[in-house]
Amino acid sequence: MAVLLVISIVAVVGLATSTSILVLGPRGPDRFAEATAMQITTLLRLLESHELSRSLPMVLHTAPTNGAAREFSTRMLQRALREAGAQNRLIVTKPDGGDLAVVSVELPGRGWFAVPVLDEPRSIGPWFALASWIGLISAGAVAIALAVAHRVARPLALLEKVASTISQNGQMIVLPEIGPTEVKATACALNRLTASLKVAMESRMRLVAAAGHDLRTPITRMRLRAEFLPDHEQFAWLRDLDELRRIADSSIQLVHEEVEGKRDESVRLDNLVGTVVEELTAASLSIELLDSSPVLIRAAPLAITRVLRNLITNAATHGKSCAVSIEAQPQRAIVVIEDCGPGIPAAVIDQVFEPFFRIDPARQQPIPGAGLGLAIAKEIVGRHDGEIILTNRIAGGLRQEIRFPRYIERQTDARRIPALTA
Repeated sequence: MAVLLVISIVAVVGLATSTSILVLGPRGPDRFAEATAMQITTLLRLLESHELSRSLPMVLHTAPTNGAAREFSTRMLQRALREAGAQNRLIVTKPDGGDLAVVSVELPGRGWFAVPVLDEPRSIGPWFALASWIGLISAGAVAIALAVAHRVARPLALLEKVASTISQNGQMIVLPEIGPTEVKATACALNRLTASLKVAMESRMRLVAAAGHDLRTPITRMRLRAEFLPDHEQFAWLRDLDELRRIADSSIQLVHEEVEGKRDESVRLDNLVGTVVEELTAASLSIELLDSSPVLIRAAPLAITRVLRNLITNAATHGKSCAVSIEAQPQRAIVVIEDCGPGIPAAVIDQVFEPFFRIDPARQQPIPGAGLGLAIAKEIVGRHDGEIILTNRIAGGLRQEIRFPRYIERQTDARRIPALTA
């Protein structure tokens, strides 16, 4: 905004000044000499008339006025005087201590008369003068434009500040409603938006939690009634009821992940992965732990354990088996989970993190699940400034990358460093 204002102001002033120079012409030594020569010519005509010269209070001197010679002005005026038709000799001098220069003009046979004029003008090109003028205008325009742009952009800066502070659960900071009118109006509108968003988020979470809670009672009653059904119908009813229960429990868990705050601490990611792999391997899942580089992250251990358990379980069940490795990069810690399953169709791979999303819309799959595991995992990882990236492997199967910012121990914690390098 400031640049646009400066460009527009300088362009208008520059165009107007250039037009004035082209129409009026430059104000240089030539113009100065012509005007002074015209005055001297008029005086010469008056002095050459004896009757008029007697009535003029003009003092004639026997020699030119003493002072420092102005050679450039003398040449310019002498030439201009001759072009005006007068052949009189003249000398331009600058008396000591004087503010004005003096033109001494010779009257042949009578003496010299003196005419005070401005001192010798500097020969400055018109375009140099224009450049200097534009420079001054630009300096003033920059100051004004920055002040105007700052005032206009303050509400936009508030928007940027609020946008950068939105938390994972939609909470925003409350802005002080002070300052100029437009800033106060913007802050007030943003605070109203924050309050409305908070109410909407809390209402949504209460609704989901209440629905999940209320589903448990009828599910329990239906399960009891299903026990009295014939054996050929009982299995299908119990399977569907188990799925409803998992959906209800996962919905409540997802709400808890949104409302609970982080309790971060320094944890060994490789140790968490190893613990989860041992636990799931004991549950008869085919999981292989490959490279395991020691690396620290700042996280809530229970939440990260839940993420690892969800994603590794998905890979080991849907992909029949999986391999897990840990990469310690300079800025990041990455858990890589690769399986040998069918992968995810490219058309829907960006939708798998949506709650209750199923690749098979009819839900006809032998593996149970509520469709909330990836949604919960993404919610947790996002709260730890990380990300989950899913890609299909060229050789077949799915590759899952869980990326966390790596935590570097401070020098004061040097006693814990050997545990990482062991």
